[in-house]
Amino acid sequence: MNLRWSLELELMTLGKKIVDVHQVDKSFGEGTNRLHVLKQVNLQAYRGEILMLVGPSGCGKTTLLSAIAGTLKIDSGQIEVLDHKLHQMSGGALTRFRGHKIGFIFQQFNLIPTISVAENVAVPLLIQGVRNGLAIQRAKDLLAQVGLGNRWKERPNKLSGGQQQRVAIARALIHQPALVICDEPTAALDAQNGEIVLDLFSQVARSPDRAVIIVTHDNRIFSYADRIARMDDGEIIEVQERDPAVIPHFVHEQHASL
Repeated sequence: MNLRWSLELELMTLGKKIVDVHQVDKSFGEGTNRLHVLKQVNLQAYRGEILMLVGPSGCGKTTLLSAIAGTLKIDSGQIEVLDHKLHQMSGGALTRFRGHKIGFIFQQFNLIPTISVAENVAVPLLIQGVRNGLAIQRAKDLLAQVGLGNRWKERPNKLSGGQQQRVAIARALIHQPALVICDEPTAALDAQNGEIVLDLFSQVARSPDRAVIIVTHDNRIFSYADRIARMDDGEIIEVQERDPAVIPHFVHEQHASL
């Protein structure tokens, strides 16, 4: 089986749509100060893929990411995540949905400095009411999968930037979300740690029923994307498919389910 056919077969197998953005508009301000940030945006994300959202600063990437995450109300259009129409959900239902189905990874890590690494990772489970002992054990197990099993007792400030980002990844995955959303996850990392983090994202995306959407300016990581959606002035101007000739080596390897 040649590489291109292997990729096509993989995408057919893993191609269930997780995110569907349809004709979405969003503006801020009023009157002459009104700023039209999203303009009739259409975009999809599929199970098993890494979708990168790129474009110049101020083009609407973070606004679109926030709308997909359900943390920002749109003016018009429709966003479906896992067949749920976000604009039709009540505030409480949307909060619960995000808590169970979406994982968030931020550039600044947002780790709590006064508690241990394992306690940081366990926070989403504790919020859901999982008992403390079980939540910590699951956190320790997941930290072991990202190579930090021997650091679970330490405070975040004892870890390097790349290690802290792996903790943030573990925290985003602890509740097994179907959609993982990342805002500039490698901007503060050197090349080596950035590669480690993207290898982890690739494992994450190819776990069952999971997609990863990354907003980034970091052209070092573009080769890790299955598709790249380019934005400018509030619009998606191009969606570029990955060239099978530059697929990173890990795509066709077996990975543990994170």
